[in-house]
Amino acid sequence: MTLDAATSALYQDIVRRNPAETEFHQAVTEVLHSIQPALRRDPALRDARLLERLCEPERQTMFRVVWTDDSGAAHVNRGFRVGFSSALGPYKGGLRFHPTVNLGVVKFLAFEQIFKNALTGLGIGAGKGGADFDPSGRSDGEVMRFCQAYMTELYRHIGAQTDVPAGDIGVGSREIGYLFGQYKRITNRFETGTLTGKDLDIGGSLVRPEATGYGVVYFLEAMLAKRGQTLDGKTAVLSGSGNVAQHAIAKLQQMGATVVACSDSSGYVHDPEGIRPEVLAEVKQVRRRKLDAYAELVPSAEYIPGKAPWNVPCDIAVPSATQNELTEADAVTLVKNGLIAVAEGANMPCTPQALQVFQEAEVAFAPGKAANAGGVATSALEMQQNASRGRWAFAETDEKLAATMRDIHDTCLATADDYGQSGDYVTGANIAGFLKVTSAMNTLGLI
Repeated sequence: MTLDAATSALYQDIVRRNPAETEFHQAVTEVLHSIQPALRRDPALRDARLLERLCEPERQTMFRVVWTDDSGAAHVNRGFRVGFSSALGPYKGGLRFHPTVNLGVVKFLAFEQIFKNALTGLGIGAGKGGADFDPSGRSDGEVMRFCQAYMTELYRHIGAQTDVPAGDIGVGSREIGYLFGQYKRITNRFETGTLTGKDLDIGGSLVRPEATGYGVVYFLEAMLAKRGQTLDGKTAVLSGSGNVAQHAIAKLQQMGATVVACSDSSGYVHDPEGIRPEVLAEVKQVRRRKLDAYAELVPSAEYIPGKAPWNVPCDIAVPSATQNELTEADAVTLVKNGLIAVAEGANMPCTPQALQVFQEAEVAFAPGKAANAGGVATSALEMQQNASRGRWAFAETDEKLAATMRDIHDTCLATADDYGQSGDYVTGANIAGFLKVTSAMNTLGLI
């Protein structure tokens, strides 16, 4: 779908004003192309520069983070927090600690979060943050000191009614605990609603660790049902082996699928008998090892170093590692091997060229802003529980998550149909999120 002249000019201006931020440019391009049918139907959506407002963050914060390692040596990292849209509620989105983090990456993640959070219908705005710090290989003490140094600046910018961070790559319950402890120390307030993804004993929610992975599978289940199929008997391949992948693997296998491969930064493991979630959790959460350790523990598994898992034949692919990890060549291989569905567990893990291959092959495709919205949806549920100082049972929260994912699926599908793009979940997700946010912007006086 080509851009009209006005939208093309807007895109060129965005590139000019945000140089070298390629991930951000890519995310904006996808949205601008997808919403063309909405702009044609209602030209008033261009009024008051709503598109320009939507593509410009409300606030961007970048700061120095100085911390000491176990030997006493000082290190300097760069921290970020971008609040992109607060039209629907306080900024909400995770923190990513990874060497690849820069301002463009954080802006892309925060921009995607606008549409993802809008689709949940839970009254949350969009933000994202992080640092170019790598927690892998660091001791608990080093991670703690980094988190404390990071929060010493971040605390000025967050709060339950302002901006509520959570976890992302490199930030789990350990890091959230250290961050919250420093926030409490500085502010002298036990405000559990300021951060989500916490341990249960400090206000966390049941299902939150599982939420993103489970949510991807609930979306997949709904998407396949529309095609008259189920997960039972299907084979699946996932990239990643962190929180999202681990719980997606567990839920897929609960629903009768067999996950035959997963990966990490070192390579991937292939187990035709099915990846064992409990062993994967032991390797990654307890031993904090690479996947070669999984193959050492499971005789039926083979470890393949330095490669991605997309050459393993499967019915379903769930890229759950990082952006642009699944290439056009990978997509061609997957389609040749019989792929029927893709659900993005990560944010923008498929390149635009890979997406085109899937669409031309009529592979069912669930974009990350819809399929992986379960994590932020359950974060919003955690915020509700924190506000009431209560806690819901696992089954109750899980059912709320499943219902939210079914609603997101149905909203994307219905919106795509309404705009003449039947079955296109990418277009449906982008237009539905766009209309919800711009409506709120109008209601609030075009903030």
